[in-house]
Amino acid sequence: MRGAARAAGGRTGQLWPRPPSPGPGPPPLLLLLAVLLGGAGAQYSSDLCSWKGSGLTHEAHRKEVEQVYLRCSAGTVEWMYPTGALIVNLRPNTFSPSRHLTLCIKPLRGSSGANIYLEKTGELKLLVRDGDLGPGQAPCFSFEQGGLFVEATPQQDISRRTTGFQYELTSRHAGPDLHTLSAPCRPCSYTEVLLAVCTSDFVVRGSIQNVTHEPEQHESAIHLHVSRLYRQKSRVFRPAPEGEGGGWRGRVSTLLECGVRPGRGEFLFTGHMHFGEAWLGCAPRFKDFQRMYRDAEERGLNPCEIGTE
Repeated sequence: MRGAARAAGGRTGQLWPRPPSPGPGPPPLLLLLAVLLGGAGAQYSSDLCSWKGSGLTHEAHRKEVEQVYLRCSAGTVEWMYPTGALIVNLRPNTFSPSRHLTLCIKPLRGSSGANIYLEKTGELKLLVRDGDLGPGQAPCFSFEQGGLFVEATPQQDISRRTTGFQYELTSRHAGPDLHTLSAPCRPCSYTEVLLAVCTSDFVVRGSIQNVTHEPEQHESAIHLHVSRLYRQKSRVFRPAPEGEGGGWRGRVSTLLECGVRPGRGEFLFTGHMHFGEAWLGCAPRFKDFQRMYRDAEERGLNPCEIGTE
């Protein structure tokens, strides 16, 4: 990742009124957003991937809004001593404008001091509530659904507060609603399995050695022994040490609620990389996959070719 810089012209001193008695939903910032999105200027670098700034640069009595412009497909935003608000403008130059993009964000460990919203034409939808690092902590949505609006929450002491999150843009399809790109916790259909083989970041044949649960992260780590490596985009699976009978080993993550347990037999494991980690997608038993693949092959419906022996 490249260096961080602030959007120099974005902090133009606009203020927004806070409602006298705010309800449980997001504050009514429609007027503010209409003004800001109408033409606040800012300077930014064409290779800017990450941003790090401080709310201490704001005058104490003013609730200012700062514009941040980022040009990469992945990076980090860190906002120390959050006061006021940020509008995070993602304008990636690594994807074709015609490609469908999905944006995911993941709060950094210990992130606090602000709420993160999805914003489009003045409408706000809460993505991450201040301090909420529970399930659904990496929401994803279509890039066309809007941008990111980060608003500091009232604090007696901001000296130990830092709001931070990773962002990631992919060309994988997102549904109409907010969701995570993690395991579906259900058996994949015939069509889903065949498509997963062709489109996943990793495809391996192997068995489950062990499963460790991480309740605080609401995740489970599945430790695999891999007998055949069909594809991987990152070095998730590495050669097994001598004495383990060859092959590869590695780990993939899934949601804790999926209740994955060690078991006998071989599976075809597929999935995607998500914030640098391998997340499980479809994982049929290998014998079931062989049957599906041969049936599709006979009918001429295979979307891609892969060895099944």
